[in-house]
Amino acid sequence: MFEGNMETKTTYNPRSPAVKRLMREAVELREPAEEYYVQPLEDNLFEWHFTIHGPPSTEFEGGIYHGRIVLPSEYPMKPPNIIILTPNGRFETNKNICLSISGHHPETWQPSWSIRTALLALIAFMPTPGNGMIGALDYTVEERKALARRSHSWQCPVCGNISNLFRKRSKSSLCIDESMMNKIVNKDEIREKTGREELEGQTDAQNSELKKSKDSSELKEAVEAGQESNQSRHVVEDSLKVK
Repeated sequence: MFEGNMETKTTYNPRSPAVKRLMREAVELREPAEEYYVQPLEDNLFEWHFTIHGPPSTEFEGGIYHGRIVLPSEYPMKPPNIIILTPNGRFETNKNICLSISGHHPETWQPSWSIRTALLALIAFMPTPGNGMIGALDYTVEERKALARRSHSWQCPVCGNISNLFRKRSKSSLCIDESMMNKIVNKDEIREKTGREELEGQTDAQNSELKKSKDSSELKEAVEAGQESNQSRHVVEDSLKVK
């Protein structure tokens, strides 16, 4: 869990579809992942900070990249905004990323997609050409490799040294503690949720493989949607050139 303003106590409507969905995703994302580390801010369920590993066998391999996910109150019906904070050579920093999984393209977003889907798609998009998209950068391979090496010393004003986050994640599963839960929903809601989680935990082993399959399918859809969006843009550009 990332630390926010400890003096701020934010409460949310436990009946809100967005709150229910985000709480469920927060619980699901306690599970360790090799590719990413992500959690909501302690005082804001609608802003998450993430750290991703650069995709292997690319110029980003070995790099770790930190960013923010800002979710609308209409989530998951509307997509999140994704902002990369660590210099990387592929995306501009501190700006909303223009991808099929982000707020720039609500027409391609699907409510079945999740924060996990968005992160996996972001990793998949990193080694793809920018092609003049909004916020895209086309640094050289060597420049990106240099940024990947320097990324380990990058500090987030909220989370601190991002390389430490991955070390913590690799040792044990991240958990949402009860103090954070109490800031989001009342204690009765937590007790009910805990009871449901205990029952759901009995089928975790079976659901694990299904989740991997679902993530793979959703990731493929997100990437294909991005590719179709790029192709459509090129067709329009070509037609304008002809005119």
